[in-house]
Amino acid sequence: MKVAGLGFKSNVTLASLREALVAVGSLEGLDAVATVSDKADAEALQQLARECGVPIKAVPVDMLTGIATPTQSHLVMEKFGTGSVAEAAALAAAGPRARLIATRVISQDRTATAAIAEGDGA
Repeated sequence: MKVAGLGFKSNVTLASLREALVAVGSLEGLDAVATVSDKADAEALQQLARECGVPIKAVPVDMLTGIATPTQSHLVMEKFGTGSVAEAAALAAAGPRARLIATRVISQDRTATAAIAEGDGA
């Protein structure tokens, strides 16, 4: 299972999410997109998932806490207990033995981040 984890600000646009996803790898070959559960209903994310033809996996914030990520944001660590929402959401949604195949990238307007993990989805 290949999952794109996405972190984003409330004012994110579809274009910014798409840009981050393209920069991290591809819009194709994904099985799902994932983000923290309180952002899973964001319109731009819903549009991106429809565009990619994949479901959204909403990851509860307590599942993100403590997931070690290669990239670190002090602000994200304080709010979510992990260094990168995009990386942690991708890892959590891809399954317990998931591994990152693409670390976090940030959109040019800095409103979206994306990372990709691969795992068994269990």
